[in-house]
Amino acid sequence: MDILSVFNLLLALTLAPLLPGIINRTKAFFSGRVGQPLLLPYFDIARLLRKGAVYSTTTTWLFRAGPVAGLATAAAALTIIPALGQPALISFKGDIFLLACLLALGRFFTMLAALDTGSSFEGMGASREAFYAALAEPALLIGMAALALVTGELSISGMYAGIAGKVFVSIVPICALVAVALMLVFLAENSRIPFDDPATHLELTMVHEVMVLDHGGPDLGLIQYGMALKMWLLGSLVVGVVFPMPGGLYASVVYVCALFALAIGTGVVESIMARFKMPRVPQLLVAAGAASFLAVILAAR
Repeated sequence: MDILSVFNLLLALTLAPLLPGIINRTKAFFSGRVGQPLLLPYFDIARLLRKGAVYSTTTTWLFRAGPVAGLATAAAALTIIPALGQPALISFKGDIFLLACLLALGRFFTMLAALDTGSSFEGMGASREAFYAALAEPALLIGMAALALVTGELSISGMYAGIAGKVFVSIVPICALVAVALMLVFLAENSRIPFDDPATHLELTMVHEVMVLDHGGPDLGLIQYGMALKMWLLGSLVVGVVFPMPGGLYASVVYVCALFALAIGTGVVESIMARFKMPRVPQLLVAAGAASFLAVILAAR
């Protein structure tokens, strides 16, 4: 087991809550406010974990299992995500399918927990989440297929190490298309603008927030931490395509800085544009899939 792989995993588990903090500070800067402290997500999670939980009599064990499953699947997925040329803790041929299954499993339990409340409001959010996921997952898998064709590798670690080992100029168009697709998947999977607004509580626009509306205390703390880990791992996929470089301690520093820059970029996007209307969201996800498919065509030539 490589010590740098363990180090990168510990970095993810420790620094992931900083990403939403950076996004919120960036949005505050663009609106002319001081903004909340960068470490506020840590304090929020700690505060929620100290609270008690209240459960409705209509819910079952599925409602309690949703936050735990979401956090567990995100943490497990981090073990197969490489960091700028540094292999992941777990790497094998076809591990991209395990990544997709883990993300789908966490989403499935979150949707089940929302449906378990018996609320049509949360059912609406679960329905939208399922629809968006059905369009985002093909974009992710097809994009990774393009990287597999370029590098000849079938593991995520091998794909990203293969990109760093090639003459990058020769594969710029392919990597650019995959990066665009993965960036759109990053925004969609993390319920960010233009797909969803994490700060809204309006019935007609809520997606992820409505599914966790009835959660509180430790359950909500687990959900927030799980979402931060999910943001980190999907951001790592984007960063690995945009900044391909050999592994090492220096690469780990660049890796973290690039993720922070991605969070700033997300905050900028949320500051200069509004959430898309519902009919346009599927079109954007289809465009992500089309970009990935075009990358596969270029890679197969």
